[in-house]
Amino acid sequence: VQLVESGEGLVQAGGSLRLSCAASGRTFSDYAMGWFRQALGKECEFVAALNWYGGNTYYADSVKGQFAISRRNAENTLYLQMNSLKPEDTAVYYCAASRRYRARSENEFDYWGQGTQVTVSS
Repeated sequence: VQLVESGEGLVQAGGSLRLSCAASGRTFSDYAMGWFRQALGKECEFVAALNWYGGNTYYADSVKGQFAISRRNAENTLYLQMNSLKPEDTAVYYCAASRRYRARSENEFDYWGQGTQVTVSS
């Protein structure tokens, strides 16, 4: 499956941004999906994930109540709604697909997008 993120941007602290991830090549609903991010000079970290039908969602503690992950299988698209953004949310955000029913660890995801930059100014 091929994944392409979009929605990059520069926002002020407290603002909102929605990222999208368009999937192609395979049946999107067969995959659990997730978002990860990597800030400059830091390791890649888990942000959020959901299973193939979107009924179970998982979030990193750092974004609970702030970010929301969702998917529209009919449109082969994954979303990440980010609210109340902080400068520490600045990172390259990656979407990823997993053949597992449920996945949260980086090594459980099989396909990755190229990433999209989110910058939050103070």
